[in-house]
Amino acid sequence: MRRFSLPLFSGLLLSLTALGCSQNSRETSRPTTAPGADAPPAIPLETDAAAIVQGAGRFPETFEDADKGAYATADETLTTGSWHFEDALIGSSDEDHKNGQHAARLRGQGRLRMNFDAPRGVQTIRIKSAAYGNDPASTWELWGSVDGGRSFRRIGQPVKVQGPRLLTTTFQGGAASSLRLEIRKTDGGKGRLNIDDIALEMASGAAASGGSVATTPTPTPAPKPSGSSAPVASSPQAGQRDDNMALGNPSGATANVNTPTNYLLVKPQFTIGYNAQRGTPTWVSWHLSRAWMGEAPRQDDFRPDPALPRQFYQVTRNSYSGSGFDKGHNCPSADRTTDLDDNSATFLMTNMIPQAGNNNQRTWSSLEEWTRDQVRQGQEVYVIMGSYGKGGTGQNGKMTTIDQGRVTVPARVWKVLVILPEGTNDIQRIAAGQARIVAVDTPNDQSVSPDWSRYRVSVDAIEAASGLDLLSKLPLATQDQLEAQTDTRPTK
Repeated sequence: MRRFSLPLFSGLLLSLTALGCSQNSRETSRPTTAPGADAPPAIPLETDAAAIVQGAGRFPETFEDADKGAYATADETLTTGSWHFEDALIGSSDEDHKNGQHAARLRGQGRLRMNFDAPRGVQTIRIKSAAYGNDPASTWELWGSVDGGRSFRRIGQPVKVQGPRLLTTTFQGGAASSLRLEIRKTDGGKGRLNIDDIALEMASGAAASGGSVATTPTPTPAPKPSGSSAPVASSPQAGQRDDNMALGNPSGATANVNTPTNYLLVKPQFTIGYNAQRGTPTWVSWHLSRAWMGEAPRQDDFRPDPALPRQFYQVTRNSYSGSGFDKGHNCPSADRTTDLDDNSATFLMTNMIPQAGNNNQRTWSSLEEWTRDQVRQGQEVYVIMGSYGKGGTGQNGKMTTIDQGRVTVPARVWKVLVILPEGTNDIQRIAAGQARIVAVDTPNDQSVSPDWSRYRVSVDAIEAASGLDLLSKLPLATQDQLEAQTDTRPTK
């Protein structure tokens, strides 16, 4: 493998030896030494003679204007130009630590690389990083190329980040040559890494331009539905990911800490109307299609939700210990199996209710599997699930609360399914009568029948019992018609 010659790499070496020059704040971390003669060898990269060149913007790169929702290797056009993602995506969940709405997220030994060169004269590089969610520490390295990406060499020392606070790592010196950067997550562990606000500045303090983009053309993805919170599947035959709250906000929940009984949590995988005084969701809304279903294994990583405001009580997996009730999912684990992050999100405790074992493991499990069967047969489903009342019967008998009174046991568990063939313009198709509406309301006890179809009711009945306004995005005439009906079609 070819090593950098001294003249070619002199500017980059200058930036490495000058790392100690920047003024540090308590929020800033930075490498302390540069690699010497025994530094890792340059890594050759393949180039494509058929590459195309296009314009790009200026730094910093904030990841705000792009949407890459899967870890698959791909090039993504960002504000500064084209970037190459390996085992990396652009995250927008509550657990992504970020400025604004988006940050890059790397897992395993993920990489994030510029497909273009910043102009010569870059004086300062600043990169913000944090551990994703409550994940363990991650280690990353900054690598640089001065020969158009044919070979790279590490800049400075590895950077270790732990905890949710974005820290700024500063590299300061001077690059006499044009510069291409690559960020590498090197620990290979289970912890995921957030990267945000990559800033390149010239000696004058001005932001570096993105320069020219050299990248291989890639197929244009299918357009994303308006308001969607997740990427469209690469194949139209696999369905698409639509807005998890496309049919409305049943309680008018908002992300306002002054409304703890009706707090809105919006995640890529589902949306929650949460009641912090009950320690359970009032409702959870999600979309299910084949685009949400893959091969990711069940994670079983029950944990508190870091997106809850600090003043709200944090329910933990131990809150259910010895209670005689299951940690009952609202959005099921098996509804989110495209990747590990999607599945892991379903184990947040804000997605759980104390559910009687027979209800959870027999009645509800059967209903969930029936729903997924509809999807396998070419349908897509909008699902809203919730609970109401106080007092259920588990293995230890009837209880109204668990966890020393901090988590309420609901008396009833309900679900509404809006089922329609895969397609677009879903609101219009539902209003045109193409959807099947199935509403179920079950007792939260051990004597519940395994046959969920016995508990079918109208949407109106659930609204009357729960005080919610379901399917509120549909035209009023459609609501009046559909919500009064009780499904009686076969379920076998």
